[in-house]
Amino acid sequence: MNNKVSLGVIIGNRDFFPDRLVSEARADILALFDKLNLNPIMLDESQSKLGGVETFKDAQRCAELFRKHQDEISGILVILPNFGDEKGVAETIQLSGLKVPVLIQAYPDDLNKLDVARRRDSWCGKISVCNNLYQFGIKYTLTAAHVIHPSQPEFEGELKNFLAVCRVVKGLRKVRIGAVGARPGAFNTVRYSEKILQRNGISVTTVDLSEILGNANKLTKDDAAVKAHLDKILAYAPKGKTPDEALIQIAKLDVVLNQFMEDHALDATAIQCWTSLQQNFGCNVCTSMSIMSENMLPSACEVDVTGTLTMYAMQLASGSPSALVDWNNNYADDENKCVLFHCGNWAKSFLPDIEISNAPILGTTVGVENTYGALDGRTPASPLTYGRISTDDPKGIIKVYIGEGELTDDALNTFGNRAVAQIPDLQGLMQYVCRNGFEHHVVMNASKSAAVLKEALGNYMDWEVYHH
Repeated sequence: MNNKVSLGVIIGNRDFFPDRLVSEARADILALFDKLNLNPIMLDESQSKLGGVETFKDAQRCAELFRKHQDEISGILVILPNFGDEKGVAETIQLSGLKVPVLIQAYPDDLNKLDVARRRDSWCGKISVCNNLYQFGIKYTLTAAHVIHPSQPEFEGELKNFLAVCRVVKGLRKVRIGAVGARPGAFNTVRYSEKILQRNGISVTTVDLSEILGNANKLTKDDAAVKAHLDKILAYAPKGKTPDEALIQIAKLDVVLNQFMEDHALDATAIQCWTSLQQNFGCNVCTSMSIMSENMLPSACEVDVTGTLTMYAMQLASGSPSALVDWNNNYADDENKCVLFHCGNWAKSFLPDIEISNAPILGTTVGVENTYGALDGRTPASPLTYGRISTDDPKGIIKVYIGEGELTDDALNTFGNRAVAQIPDLQGLMQYVCRNGFEHHVVMNASKSAAVLKEALGNYMDWEVYHH
């Protein structure tokens, strides 16, 4: 099976420009795709003049080829070695029926080659192509520089970012989220609209917590599945002072949650924890959630469905796990720093000093002995992308804020999962979060991927995005 990412490629051409420019562009793109291990879906040189797209017949042939590979194609790359035929490009995409991201590249002219035999005029052609795509209602992505040669390192970076945009869009349009239990009664903040999510291709499967706990209670410590999951948990993190009985409870819960995800083909979960699990089952589910998030099956607390959706989007953008955190405390009197915190379900990637522990804050009401399974650990300095997807039910929209900063090694003497974040104009961001009714939960990812998320969520998903 071919695991390469496939992109549809359209090489624009216009008959009164030199044809060899098309052949050169083809060679440039094939070399770059080979380097990045990408699979090009493009006309070969026998199917049209040099494999370019110029006439309506070329557009029909290219669209037919794209349709044939529609399940593979993640995005479309438009190459303009010369002015190109703007109608040919737009008609190809329209006829193909593909609803995927489109990247427009145009070649730079050489100042010493502006004679009739060698000029390109791609600068002008790109504007015409974009104008036609706009008229056709086709969304597209631009390179930072208006014209750029495929052999420039900057273009390789742009193409990698575009591939990340394609991953986010493809993933979000068919994501399946499990909502385990009812949201905690005190947490109005995590309310959301399943119907608005469904309109955007995001499915939510619900299950009552009593079903999960009922199935877990039918298991015993001698069941093979429980033993296997206990081994997995002990291999994942040191158990610290966690009693064996608590570890068995954690393992039983892990078996049932994994089975629920498998049965419903889920990509992510949001789980009721506070405080039903501790009172009715005697442990925290944090360790299981951490393992899932580390394995790219993100899991959020307090049935925060749009929180786990944000985790999934950031994971697609960066290729690394995400964590759900609270905007929790000021950091002394530094206006651009704050403390990020949660009881203890962050992916292991964030916690080099990870240990299975308990949750002291929860313990004050339910008994500390019923909160084992929370993880303890401090996140060290790293890059930071943060953000939040939310349904704004009165407006009937999905809204987002995203930004970048740093996680720092500043001193922090507390428990649970914790980090210190430094964010430019943090006070302005908090004003925005509060004025626009966003939740107290935010998602962090150890990457710099805000630009990818802005393009994917704002341009292609058509959500309202604020980039701080």
